[in-house]
Amino acid sequence: MGAIRLVRHGQASWEADDYDQLSELGTRQASWLGQSWEAEGFVPSWSVAGGLRRHAQTAVAAIDAIDGDLYDVDAGWDEYDHLSLVGAERAEDRPSDPREFQQLLDAALERWLAGGDAPETFAAFSRRVLGAFEAAVAEAGPRREVVVFTSGGPIALVVSHLLAGDASLFLALNRVVLNASVSTVVVGRRGPTLLSFNEHTHLPGDAVTFR
Repeated sequence: MGAIRLVRHGQASWEADDYDQLSELGTRQASWLGQSWEAEGFVPSWSVAGGLRRHAQTAVAAIDAIDGDLYDVDAGWDEYDHLSLVGAERAEDRPSDPREFQQLLDAALERWLAGGDAPETFAAFSRRVLGAFEAAVAEAGPRREVVVFTSGGPIALVVSHLLAGDASLFLALNRVVLNASVSTVVVGRRGPTLLSFNEHTHLPGDAVTFR
C-alpha cells in the first residue's frame, strides 16, 4: 500500500499586492511541518508541487528540514484564481477582516460552480486537478510515500471526490483547509481512500491560520 500526503501551502502574503509568496509565518509553518517529518523519520519517495511560488516555497522549507530530494512541478495542482473571482487582485481591494473576504469568496465560488463566467471554468479546474491526482496515485505504488504541495482548493476537490464521488462537498471543505495542513490518502488495490483530513498537530496553537 502506498500513500499520498496533500500539503496546503503555508500562509501567503495577504496584505501584499503580490499574494503569491509565503509570509514570515507561512515559512515557519512549512518548516515546522518538515521538522515533524524529521522527528518521525519520514522521507518521501516522490514529491511534486504546483506551479505557484507559494507551493515552491513551502516545498523548499519542508524538504530542507529532512534533507530530501528535489521536487517535480505539476501546474495541475495550481489553485483557482480566487483573487480574480472576488475582484481583489490588489491588497487595497481586499477586506481587512478575513471573515468578510470569506463571505465574498463563498458567494463568488457558488456562482463559479454554477457555471459563472471565469477565465478557467470550474469544470476545467476539476479536470486538471483530478488529472494531477491520478498522476500522483500512479506514483504511490506499494510502500511508496508521495507528497504533494498545493493549495486548499485542489485539496478540497480531491477530498470531496474521495468522500462523495463528486464535488458536492467542495465548498464546505474549501472553507476549512488550514495553512500547512496535511491530508493523507492511502492507495491500495481498490484505489485511493482518504485516511485523514487537515492534520495540523505540527503547528503551535497560535500559528494556526486559514488564510
